[in-house]
Amino acid sequence: MLLRDLLKEAGVPAGENLRGKALATSIVVVANDGYQVTFSIAELDESIGNLQVLVADSEDGKPLAQTAGPLRLVVPGDKRPARWVRMVKAIRVMANLSAASPR
Repeated sequence: MLLRDLLKEAGVPAGENLRGKALATSIVVVANDGYQVTFSIAELDESIGNLQVLVADSEDGKPLAQTAGPLRLVVPGDKRPARWVRMVKAIRVMANLSAASPR
């Protein structure tokens, strides 16, 4: 499944609804070992960045190995797999609070 589809199901703004302060939203993916990666909501959105990020629960039709799953984040378009996350523990939607309040 695409990460953006999972976010849509969770009610995260997308498409024409992704504007203004919502553009400061970050998606943080956390692994069991504490490894974390961050994406901006805009880079994931189909109408803006269109980055393909997969949330996988299987490989070659088989469930992921315990050392990789139960979920794994895969970013096929990245030049190196630095944002690939194995053993995904949490996907957090983080509003940028400094963008939400005036200076």
